[in-house]
Order: sequence, then structure tokens, then C-alpha cells
Amino acid sequence: MKARFDFYSASPDTMKAVFATQKVIDATGLEQRLVELVKLRASQINGCLFCMSMHAADARNRGIPDEVLDTLPGWHEAPWFSQRERAALAWTDHLTRLSDAGHDDEALYQALANQFTEKECTDLTYVIGVINMLNRFGVGFRRAPD
Repeated sequence: MKARFDFYSASPDTMKAVFATQKVIDATGLEQRLVELVKLRASQINGCLFCMSMHAADARNRGIPDEVLDTLPGWHEAPWFSQRERAALAWTDHLTRLSDAGHDDEALYQALANQFTEKECTDLTYVIGVINMLNRFGVGFRRAPD
């Protein structure tokens, strides 16, 4: 698969703004492991090869074990995800697949609200929105891993 063009070079100001979002994410106070799992999971759902490769490497560099990363697509069954991580991953799946979401997400939201404060719910939703936006660049312009 050949990249369509270098979107970094095509619109540097836009890409600077996109990547400035990482500073906001870092300032949320959400656990790094949780953020990396969310980024990787959304990228898996969206099929963004570049982001999957990058976030798996970032997660490994932050000490997340291979067994956790290798089983992330099966997080429902894997025993090493905390209740907080499960709530975040369910929310990630839900918001990444909006067209499949259905209308009754109250139980899903309640599981999230039991694990996260309102601020954390907002910050987590921001992380999910940002990675979904970045996946659109990677998939749309066929960005391959470095």
C-alpha cells in the first residue's frame, strides 16, 4: 500500500494543531496505560496500520506487557484488564463504532460512570475522539508504519 501523500508537509499548521492535542491528553491525569490501551483499541477497530504500530510500540515502551497488547481485541474475555479499563474499552468500542451503537447505551454509560468521575468521562471521550480523528488521517491517506 502506497501512501497517497505526506499530509504533514501538505498542511503543517493543521498537523501542528492536531498534534498539540497530545499536550491536552497528557494534562488530563488519566493513567498512561489506560490512554495507550484506548488509542490502540480505537486504531484496531478503525484498521489504522500506522496508528496500531505506533501505539503498540508506545505501550510496550511504557511497560505494558505483550500479553495485554496481544489480547486487546479480546479484552472482554482476558483476565488482566481492570474494571476501570474494561469500562474505558467498552466506551471506546461504543464511540468508535457510532453507526453500530444503537440507542440504549445507559448500562454502558453507568459502567463508565461507576469507574470515572465526570471530568474523567469527559477527558476519556476527548482521547477517544482525538485518536479517531488521527485514524482518519492514517487510513484516508494510507500512512504506513515507519
